[in-house]
Formats: sequence, C-alpha cells, structure tokens
Amino acid sequence: MAYQAGGQRSAPRPAPASPEAQAYLQDYATYLEAVAFPSVVLDHRWDVVLANTGFASLFRDVGPHATAQPGDNFLRFVLFHPDAASVLGDHESSWCLPMLARFAAAVERHGHDPGLQAIRRDIAQDPIMEAAYRQGLPHWIRAVGEDAVEHDGAVRPLLHPDPRWGATECRIVGETPRTLQDMGYTRLTMVLRRTPPALARRARRPRRTASHLSVVPAPEA
Repeated sequence: MAYQAGGQRSAPRPAPASPEAQAYLQDYATYLEAVAFPSVVLDHRWDVVLANTGFASLFRDVGPHATAQPGDNFLRFVLFHPDAASVLGDHESSWCLPMLARFAAAVERHGHDPGLQAIRRDIAQDPIMEAAYRQGLPHWIRAVGEDAVEHDGAVRPLLHPDPRWGATECRIVGETPRTLQDMGYTRLTMVLRRTPPALARRARRPRRTASHLSVVPAPEA
C-alpha cells in the first residue's frame, strides 16, 4: 500500500465521491508501491494524494514542519520547508522557480481555490519570495524559456539520504492515466540516475535557515 510520507496531515483529503473511484485509487496505490523510484500523485493544489515508499525514503531525514511536510503538500515543501535544499539540489533554480511558475499558471486557472490562495498569501508574507514571484519569475522564464517550466522530462539534481545514491540526478516523468486526470490528479515519478562523478564529489549543501529565495534582491526599505 502507498506510504503517505511526512507524518500526519493537518487536514484529511476529501475522498473521491464514487466507490469506483475509491477502489481505483486503492488499486493504484498498490501499483504505485511496486515502483522503486520516488513516485507521487498530486492534486491541482500539490496536495499529496498517494506517495510510495521510494518517495518516503527520499525525504526520510526531513524534519517536522507545521504546514510544509513533503507528504502533505509538495509545493509548500519546496517553497517553505527549511530542509528542502538538503534533498533538492540546486534548490532555487531547479526546483523553486519551476514550481513557482507552475503555481502561477494554476492560480490563473483556479484563482478562487482557497488552498491556492492560502499558498499565495504565504508567498506574499516573504518579501524576497514575493519579489521573485512578481518580478523575478517573468524575467527567469524569458531567460530560460518555457521548456524549463515543464516538469515532464526535466533532469534535476537530488541529494538522496541513501548513500548508494547520494548526490545524484533524477529525470521527472509525468505519467498520468486518464482516470487520474479525470479526478484532477497528476502523477510524477523521479527516475533516479546513476551518480555522475562530478556530482559524487560534490559536498552536500547546508540546510537552509530561512524560507526564502535569494535569486531576487530584497526590496529596499
């Protein structure tokens, strides 16, 4: 059965309305667990619907956080958890900015969603992250191109707690069957790659001490 990483959620996810949908998710959880690589099913708010043991193992050393556990909401984890950079290599440019770009697109589609609005308020409370969202993000997208925003096919660095992997890379594979799409869900799998020598020699990055981005200068007082 799929492991819901990160401990107890702050609020339960609403179950699918129909028994058929519930049965499908139960079977899909079994299928997800057969995958060795970290794999997760998310809704449009990035709330974690299902996650396998590989996903739990990747984030097993992450400390507790009231609102940003990786097994609760993956976007909140990337943006706000002080331990995110200890697992997600090249944290800002490879993870934060692409996720912020996807979030901006989701806000355009689901602007009145209370979960997305709560994340938007939390972004606004961090002046540097707010500057990144409003000013830095459009500039970054123009500089790197729209393809950098896409998750599927992206190769991104990871710092896996299992020493057999260590500092490595993953290719993110989007593989969402129609039934999950109809439920409003997306599945992402992080296909771990054998460690390149240059990454194997790289020391682990220190953990962040604040939940903010540094790619955009803080606004002057």
